[in-house]
Amino acid sequence: MELNGRTAIGFEEGRSSSAKWFDDLTRVRFAGPVSAHHRLLPRELSPETLAVHAGTYEDPVTGCVGTPVFQTSTFLLDDASYSAFADGAMRDVPIYTRYGNPSQWAVQEKLAALEGSRSAIVTSSGMSATASTIFALTNAGSHIISAYDVYGGTYNLLREDMPSTGREVSFVDPNDLAAVRAAVRPETQLLFFETLTNPLLKAPPIGALAEIAREANALLVVDNTFLTPVNMRPIAHGADIVVHSATKYLAGHSDLTAGAVVGRRKFLDRIWAQTLRFGGTLEPLSCFLLERGMKTLALRVERQNANATEIARFLATHDRVAAVHHPEVGGPHYADLARDDYRGFGGVVSFEVRGGDDAALAFMGRLKIPYVATSLGGVESLVSMPSNTSHSSLTSGQRASIGIRPGLVRFSVGIENVRDLIDDLNDALNGE
Repeated sequence: MELNGRTAIGFEEGRSSSAKWFDDLTRVRFAGPVSAHHRLLPRELSPETLAVHAGTYEDPVTGCVGTPVFQTSTFLLDDASYSAFADGAMRDVPIYTRYGNPSQWAVQEKLAALEGSRSAIVTSSGMSATASTIFALTNAGSHIISAYDVYGGTYNLLREDMPSTGREVSFVDPNDLAAVRAAVRPETQLLFFETLTNPLLKAPPIGALAEIAREANALLVVDNTFLTPVNMRPIAHGADIVVHSATKYLAGHSDLTAGAVVGRRKFLDRIWAQTLRFGGTLEPLSCFLLERGMKTLALRVERQNANATEIARFLATHDRVAAVHHPEVGGPHYADLARDDYRGFGGVVSFEVRGGDDAALAFMGRLKIPYVATSLGGVESLVSMPSNTSHSSLTSGQRASIGIRPGLVRFSVGIENVRDLIDDLNDALNGE
């Protein structure tokens, strides 16, 4: 339908006079938000195709093949805007960029399509996405279950901020299903885990965790940053919500900070409202950069999967390496791994250099190709030590309890030639 020449999008039935709010709720949550000009594609298409085309804003005036940057803070008010305010549908009509913007909608539709879900929001950082999700889906007096070795920022949020807001948190080993089930309480509202843990790359059984969540009448939120929807779609395995630090693989070029949340519309509307209150909106130019970066996501991840696998196998044979943490080289964490659930395991390899932290620091200083820097998922290789970066807020005892031992290095493998990377690693390990 059109109002003053503008296409009304989403919640059309909710605007009709027949909606009965208390006796017979008829308002329908539509997917999106999207406009009539955003490209909608079947979720069954391959990630290679969806990454390029899903969500693109096909401009009716210029016919440009890329989404324009809607670099504006506000939009003209008209009947569609006023109806959106009246019906609680501000998310679906361009009113104010903090509420929604066609640049945001384009990249959100791409994300939703890739994860095989209905709706998505983008935020100003991965931690903004995580915090908004947890606060929106829990309340004071509730209980949350998570892992000891989630990302350090997530761990600090759960450990430091949740108790002060009346939410209790239990930390468990995500691969110990008996421990997860034993942690459930009547007030448990949320389980929060990662598809691959940071930095030890444990691979929790998402389907089994989803079953525990359903039995507890709780929600399962999964951080899919390390794998991306190219390697796994957690929602297909029963997860309710997926979050990303889009700074990493989704953007892919180490030039953007962003976050994302994907799931059913009824959950995403709540998280969207929480994001508004926290002020974590992603501005239009960053949305453009994220959408552009995601067009090559499948190609980049395919190369990083292959590079990381070859590097992990090389490191597992080197006498200066005490241990390698990666699914492709096996180990106790992967004994029950259902490999059919994965297309690959991403570009991170964690390994322990013999001689402890001093030896690891010296090794990193001898590398010639990778940058010694925090973060991951970019086209360039990055190397860092969790003990003095992402997990530096943990005590040595806490790090030891989750398996972060002295000399642990996290290598985020880029898209460079893998033989060049292996030769560089070999020289640096040998002290050359």
